[in-house]
Amino acid sequence: MRAGWLMLAALALPHGLNGDTGSGWPLWSAYSAHFVSAEGRVIDPDRNSMTTSEGQGYAMFFALVADDAPAFERVRSWTENNLAHGNLGGNLPAWSWGQAGGGAWGVLDENSAADADLWIGYSLVEAGRLWRKPAYTASGQGLLRQIADKEVADLPGAGPVLLPGRAELFSTPGHWVVNASYSPLPVLMGAAAAAPEGPWKKMAVALPGWLQRASPSGFAMDWDRDSEGIFAASGNPGDLSHPACGSYDAIRVYLWAGITDQQTPGAKEILQIFAPMARLMKATANPPEMISADGGILSRSAPAGFAAALAPFLASSGDAPGAEALLRRVDAQIDPQSGLVGKPPRYYDQNLALFALGWQEQRFRFAPDGELRVRWKN
Repeated sequence: MRAGWLMLAALALPHGLNGDTGSGWPLWSAYSAHFVSAEGRVIDPDRNSMTTSEGQGYAMFFALVADDAPAFERVRSWTENNLAHGNLGGNLPAWSWGQAGGGAWGVLDENSAADADLWIGYSLVEAGRLWRKPAYTASGQGLLRQIADKEVADLPGAGPVLLPGRAELFSTPGHWVVNASYSPLPVLMGAAAAAPEGPWKKMAVALPGWLQRASPSGFAMDWDRDSEGIFAASGNPGDLSHPACGSYDAIRVYLWAGITDQQTPGAKEILQIFAPMARLMKATANPPEMISADGGILSRSAPAGFAAALAPFLASSGDAPGAEALLRRVDAQIDPQSGLVGKPPRYYDQNLALFALGWQEQRFRFAPDGELRVRWKN
């Protein structure tokens, strides 16, 4: 099935800002041509051409999986120079960069996004190991220390947890805001191996427990609030009018659970926590766009990226036919002109698809200890 997609994408590969990277991964080549500038800035056309640290971190990971060292360095360098004051190992990157109201381009918000920081740190450490570049390793380890110092809090009964950004912005005495999608288990394990002095191993051990408490009905929420050890679904902290639900953030919780090596301590427990989503998919076969804390479907019109994200989750949950059906749905939405998912292609759909299809095509795997294993190396 995937062979057909690969042939289609290879024949339809566009020539954009970077042209064909020669990576051997058609979806990454198409993505980098469409969304990544020649300088290494990942551009989201749907958000006024804004750049986020999330997009930069994901692009670094995908470039590493593709063995695309030039693209990795462009993205890394742009991120360091424009988001981290010239020092990724010593500063948390600003989360957003774009055109301000006066027309000038630059940092829009100096605050950090902890999930992006974690992916950037992990990708730097793994790039240093796989490409034998100690400077990358040192930078990644430095960033992991910054995250541990500034974006981690000890929650009652849960232990150390990655907060969405700087701790002082997401906590008040006895109360914390958390986002379940910000803590991929294999990345926490990889951080523990790279920085054993940090809180990472304890965070990995604690993860299933607090995910269970934050998702009692078996459905991940975008945002949760912990008040003295009691978790409850919450609206977006930046827009409290947004209803508490599982949607564009939470979809990654299932994706991370699906692409985690099942020999990783806690991996099977996390799959069991979210088994109700697997059962829902078996019953409906249609990914919901928005779901309530009790499993009620608030919106059914999920984009193609959701189908891609849930495919590894269903595969790892033992539902191979369900996973294959979702992958066929994603295949059907590949635009032969762009080689990307959807028309027009959306930034977030592509990122979910790159993770899901890259894993399904065995371009990468995570070892139980979080080490990244890539097809071009192993």
